[in-house]
This record gives sequence, C-alpha cells and structure tokens, in this order.
Amino acid sequence: MINGHEVVKAGLSLALFGGCQKYVDDKNRIPIRGDPHILVVGDPGLGKSQMLQAVCNVAPRGIYVCGNTTTTAGLTVTLSRDSATGDFALEAGALVLGDQGICGIDEFDKMGNQHQALLEAMEQQSISLAKAGIVCTLPARTSIIAAANPVGGHYNKGKTVSENLKMGSALLSRFDLVFILLDTPNVDHDHLLSEHVMAMRAGSKETLRGATVTRTDTQDSSVLEVPSERPLKERLKGRPGEYFDPIPHQLLRKYIGYARQYVHPKLSLDAAHVLQDFYLELRKQNQGIDSTPITTRQLESLIRLTEARARLELREEAIKEDA
Repeated sequence: MINGHEVVKAGLSLALFGGCQKYVDDKNRIPIRGDPHILVVGDPGLGKSQMLQAVCNVAPRGIYVCGNTTTTAGLTVTLSRDSATGDFALEAGALVLGDQGICGIDEFDKMGNQHQALLEAMEQQSISLAKAGIVCTLPARTSIIAAANPVGGHYNKGKTVSENLKMGSALLSRFDLVFILLDTPNVDHDHLLSEHVMAMRAGSKETLRGATVTRTDTQDSSVLEVPSERPLKERLKGRPGEYFDPIPHQLLRKYIGYARQYVHPKLSLDAAHVLQDFYLELRKQNQGIDSTPITTRQLESLIRLTEARARLELREEAIKEDA
C-alpha cells in the first residue's frame, strides 16, 4: 500500500472508470474515444510500479507489461507462419488483448523507439496491419497507463517537461493526465512515510493506524461534493489515527465492471460551460515555447474525466461539481 500521492490515486481511479465512447451521427462512423490515458513520471522509489500493478489487478481486464522487455510486435500484432500448414496467422499483442480494459506499461522511458507503435492505438483505438498480402484492422479500445523515470534518473527542474521525458509532443498530447512526482525531503511527510513502512513490515494493525487514513463521517454524498475552498489534495487526505476500511478487491472489480457496462453519463450544460471556460484559459496561457501543447485533445480529455467522475457515482448526468 502506497502512502500519500492522493491526487495521482484519484486520477488512476478515474482511468479505471473511463469516459463514454461517442459516435458521430451513427454507429458506422468513426468513434470518438472514451478511454483516458495517464502518464506518471517521477524520481525512482516513489512507488509508481506498485500503483500501476494495483490498477491492473483491480481492473476487470488489465494487462501489465514492462517497457524494457517489450517489442513493437508484442504491443500491437504480429504475423507468423504456421510450420505445419504454411498458413499465416495473426497473434495479438498486449494492446489488442487489453481491448475494453486497461494496459499498464511500466518503464515507459526504456522502450527505445517503440513509442510510434502506440500513436495509432492511443488516438484511433485501432491497430491496422499491412503485411504479406494481409490487410486488416484490429480494435484496441484500451486505456494506457504508463509509468516512466525522467532522463538521467532524477527530474531536472531547469529543463522543460518534454526535455525531461524525451518524448515528442505527438505522444505527449495524447495523454489526458501527466503526473510529475518529485522526491523532495519533508520532515512531516518523511516521518509519516517511515512510520507507515515500518508498520507494514511489522504487520501490526495498531501501528498501522498512525499513517493510514479513513473517513469518520460516512455521509451519503461523496467527499468531493461537499462545498469547500480547500484544494483537492487536502480534501482527499485523511487524518492520522483514523481507522481505514478498504473495499475488497473483488467487490471493487464488480463495481467498476457494472459502471462501465450500464452507466453512460451525458454532459450537462453547466458542466460544459465550466470546461469550456477552463479550456479557453489554458489556450490563453499556452504562449510559451517550453509549454506542453494545448489542443482540442485536451478539451476532449476534460470531458472524458468529467464523465468518469459522474460514472464513479453511477449518475446518468455529469453535473457542475464533476467538472
């Protein structure tokens, strides 16, 4: 169990629920993707891989691959010839097997030049193949959650985001959320973290209470819906000494499966106005050379995350609070 990083966990839980796939006019047209992609970048030893594996375990269909042992064919699709009959056969890779689920890619920075294999799968949500007289398109409607270390091991604040990640803007703009985790010494946080780690090793429930969190007031509505001026990070944090009762894995997996299958939220007018204002504000600020490119994709990302937030509460309409 990873202590802290509340906002990253909130983002990962939204990715588990995902937005709704839209079709323009009718179902024979090109669909607009509803699966958010998330990138977690940070210094070593902050528990990125554990969070990634936890998400893949909870997801109704989750596939975990490691970037340094992955080839392009292993991600997409490979064509092999059967030795007995001489026929060609298609063998599905990780993205095709994770269709309508989640694909977690660890060590994303060690993939070499395999990033271009993801470009089509991430935006068009399909993988097209043209080899040896076989031309076909396979569906790959999967959320990609990637974990990476910055170039040189530690994040350099003097460089821009794309320089730290050594990633082209074509790939970076396809991620809905990019989290940058920095390992800065902090007395209070380090004290809580060390207490948490030692309690986990000791296996004692009582010492575990010092660092783990819970909600004492079990209100009917969500903790995020209560009007508050505090930032999200503070609202998600629990107080030390509280008792924490997590939802069992199997139940959470069923809940996510149910929400993805039966709940399809629509965007309300209030929520749409909030998102539009925020997007226009982002476009205004995006004048610098080193900033991440803000395109229409970012507006679609905001809509997807808003729908996921409504789906988490099994609502059929995404309201202003979700946005």
